[in-house]
Amino acid sequence: MSKPGIIVHGGCGRIDESTIEERQAGVKQAAEAGWAILSQGGSAIDAVEAAVVVLEDLPLFNAGRGSVLNREGRVETDAAIMNGATLAAGAIAGVTGILNPIRLARRVMDASPHVMLIGDGAELFARSQGFVRCDPRELIVERRQEEWEREHGTVGAVACDQAGRLAAATSTGGIANKLPGRVGDSPLIGCGTYADARVAVSCTGDGERIIRMTLARLAAFLHEQGGSAQQATDQALGQLEAQLGGEAGLILIDASGNAAFAKSSHRMPVCAISETGVILQC
Repeated sequence: MSKPGIIVHGGCGRIDESTIEERQAGVKQAAEAGWAILSQGGSAIDAVEAAVVVLEDLPLFNAGRGSVLNREGRVETDAAIMNGATLAAGAIAGVTGILNPIRLARRVMDASPHVMLIGDGAELFARSQGFVRCDPRELIVERRQEEWEREHGTVGAVACDQAGRLAAATSTGGIANKLPGRVGDSPLIGCGTYADARVAVSCTGDGERIIRMTLARLAAFLHEQGGSAQQATDQALGQLEAQLGGEAGLILIDASGNAAFAKSSHRMPVCAISETGVILQC
């Protein structure tokens, strides 16, 4: 039996120092939601979905409610989820009017023959699956309306369950003032989100750079080459910094339940929970 564990991130980039304690409480709440499933013998895929839903519901984070605005003052969300045990994956991009994009990504994985749906097609699929569409204005909180500036922000979770199955989930509103239709790394398998039988990875930061580096898959590859969980995250981020620069961060967990994270930004709220206790950093 593997050692279950979960690690959650709340995005990197500009962070108002006055919100640090609230952000730490948020990622801890999310990790606890996932751990409640894992500790009862539940699956990693259910755990990461539950964790990300918590963060999507908290207006402080750039995902779901609280997502940043694009250049036209609208919210367009992206999300992805991947089951490392089966390599099944689901993703959505450019979606409006869905309070929990990660739930829609999960439904794409479970109930469609596709990996990714975007825009109107994703919203049509959501309606066919009984998702209730909200007024897109419900996703805009006053703080985001006032900011309307560039910000990196993504939320994500990776988990290992008692059977050693791995999963990853990532959700984001993207970068503020982005062009309509812009899609970042979060919903792209191998870029911002990846899971297989060995590792699960979720990334955050400068999406265009993360895409070009296929950062999540790079971290998985480095782990396959014999690196520890921490070595893989450090080396992957180091290669990104050396070749492309930019701010980024990633979390990783392996099939033994070893969790790690690395960041090049000043702040990245992280909470990891396992049988040995809780690790909380920002």
